[in-house]
Amino acid sequence: MSSGSTAAMPSEVRLGQEYETLVEIGKALTSSLSLDEIYGVVMDKVSQLLQPDSWSLLIVNEKTKELDFVITVSPRAEKLEKIRLKLGEGIAGWVAEHCEPLVVPDVRQDARFSSLVDEAIGFETRSVICVPLRHHSRALGVIQLINSLEQYSFSEKDLNILVTIADFAAIAIENARLMNRINQLTITDDLTGLHNDRHFQKLLKYEFERARRYQKQLSMVFIDLDHFKQVNDTYGHLTGSQLLREVGQVVRENSRQVDHAARYGGDEFVILLPSTDKEGA
Repeated sequence: MSSGSTAAMPSEVRLGQEYETLVEIGKALTSSLSLDEIYGVVMDKVSQLLQPDSWSLLIVNEKTKELDFVITVSPRAEKLEKIRLKLGEGIAGWVAEHCEPLVVPDVRQDARFSSLVDEAIGFETRSVICVPLRHHSRALGVIQLINSLEQYSFSEKDLNILVTIADFAAIAIENARLMNRINQLTITDDLTGLHNDRHFQKLLKYEFERARRYQKQLSMVFIDLDHFKQVNDTYGHLTGSQLLREVGQVVRENSRQVDHAARYGGDEFVILLPSTDKEGA
């Protein structure tokens, strides 16, 4: 083998790895992977190609409008799980807010870098590459790599690879979320947000069999709203629907996580309480 072909091998291997990574992520898009599995595939392939000291996948929490560390591979991973970043805070927050990729060869020279996380976990960030998971014009989250093992800082080529992966990942994540929402609609009462009667019947059979097998108590609370027809007749069906919605919220907020609350039909509600005796119910 000539010296020329030997020199070309690392580049060929790298191209092969890049192609394989994109194929794997493409498979994830067309499969029924859960969000956790998609996160795992993306981060596993990113680590193979770019080899950072540490890397994270942060997802925008729609309720708090903060970035949550969903996956973190780092010597300080345990500490990072407890940290939340505001949109606009640090490199990751800036990328999520502006929905633009960013390469920072030396964080000491970039005013957008925040040392608060480093100080909190005892880490030293030198270089950062961060790209958004874009869905239309908003960011679902970001992939952030810190401190390349191959060199002091990341390159534009690294950025291009990561942007491509992030674009694929964003589609996969949004598809998985959409599928979750569709599945949720099939088991949820659209007015109250509680389980619908059809799904409750499945839960009832499951919990009954489990209680019988493990000799556990199982209780059920049945709730019927008195004079509900008078509310509809006096104030109209819109007011009646609002009443049912608010009752459903009260039922949901006062049920345990292990309980199963459902709208049984009309103005009737039911709560299934596993491992609960009559007195407890």
